[in-house]
Amino acid sequence: MSRRLVIVVRADPVICGHSGEARNLAEAALLRGFDDVRIVTWPIERLQASGLPLKPLDEISPYSPGIVVERPAPVGDYKVPDGRYVAGIVGRLVELFTDGVPTVCLSLYLSPHTLAVAEALRVAEGTGLPVNVVTIAEAVGSDITNVVRAAVAEDRFGAAAQVLGAYLDSDVCVAVSDYTKQLIVAAAEELDARHGTRYAPQCRERVEVSYPAIDTTEYTNVAEEHRDQVLASRGLQAGRYVLYLSRLGRAKGVDDLIDGYASSEVRHHWPLVICGNGPERESLHAYAERTGLGDRIMFLHDVSDAEKPALMAGSLAYVLPSKPRPEFTETFGIALVEAMLAGGGPVITCDTGGIGEAVGSHARFVPPSDPAAVATALDETLLGLDADARAAWSARARAHALQFDRAPIFDSLLAKVDAVTALRAAS
Repeated sequence: MSRRLVIVVRADPVICGHSGEARNLAEAALLRGFDDVRIVTWPIERLQASGLPLKPLDEISPYSPGIVVERPAPVGDYKVPDGRYVAGIVGRLVELFTDGVPTVCLSLYLSPHTLAVAEALRVAEGTGLPVNVVTIAEAVGSDITNVVRAAVAEDRFGAAAQVLGAYLDSDVCVAVSDYTKQLIVAAAEELDARHGTRYAPQCRERVEVSYPAIDTTEYTNVAEEHRDQVLASRGLQAGRYVLYLSRLGRAKGVDDLIDGYASSEVRHHWPLVICGNGPERESLHAYAERTGLGDRIMFLHDVSDAEKPALMAGSLAYVLPSKPRPEFTETFGIALVEAMLAGGGPVITCDTGGIGEAVGSHARFVPPSDPAAVATALDETLLGLDADARAAWSARARAHALQFDRAPIFDSLLAKVDAVTALRAAS
């Protein structure tokens, strides 16, 4: 029997760990026998207009044959000031839900994707056509920090209730870390206390942790020849640079990294390479220039999917001093796990949000917003440890990170789907 997986997500070219997670789950579904795998996402022009950090369009790795990326066109014209693109996604989902194919639908980001799935399912069931859909809603950090918690703080009951209600209407509710689950429960508790609702007990009981799915082989199998070619094209040498590779936003702590590097002894030995794109791109360029080390700090904004593992594998250390902010707190740290898998060198980060769940005890932790601690960590890790000690550290980190491979994580999600299907059949 044909079986379909539909993933609703902000997919490529968006620079986001969950964009990559969606790709990995889609690829894992092919390996597990799904013969129809679709990613339903946003038109390129809408992503370009959104202000989201994007990869160069010609640098995106192709999906495997059998994975179809759909970008439904908006519905309506200028007289519909907002919602046209969501209407396109909802409409396409209704078509997929009513064509007779058993479907698993996974949404990453509750708002707007889980909301769109819930609406599409309501409409599909109202058509009178046969519907055989199991829904999985995955909550990520910004769902809570940027949507639910903000709505609760502003006492916008309806907005918070809409998101939590759609989440709990899903057959399977998962969060990307236990930290994320606790954020969800805390926001729900506050909403319940103010309005007499009962969201928190449901969230506490139903939400399970499903860590982001990563293609571990993409990072563990980087050939030295490929690595060296990539590095040479960027004017770099293996083991001779400190790396940051992630989105360029305030919560990532890149300013603290620049200040820490500028006051470290490491700056006299190896350059700092900052890779990524985002809203702080221009201000960080100016910030780096003000340190007087502009010639020691290199920015790369056009890193392709193929280059990313090689840059991580060739680094002397990977540093991401993330810090909690009202608009964003790191709820897992996909890039940290990828760097650990690549084995390029020790990871230096902050034990904030869900980062501890991602890296375990295999990173050097510094306090958030503490450039002096970053400098100390760089010097002690890179100048105080010999190559053998750093290699042993990296090996332990890689062994830890292998647990996040996409295959077992997809299998765990599939087991939850099968349990829902069995329950329905029994009833």
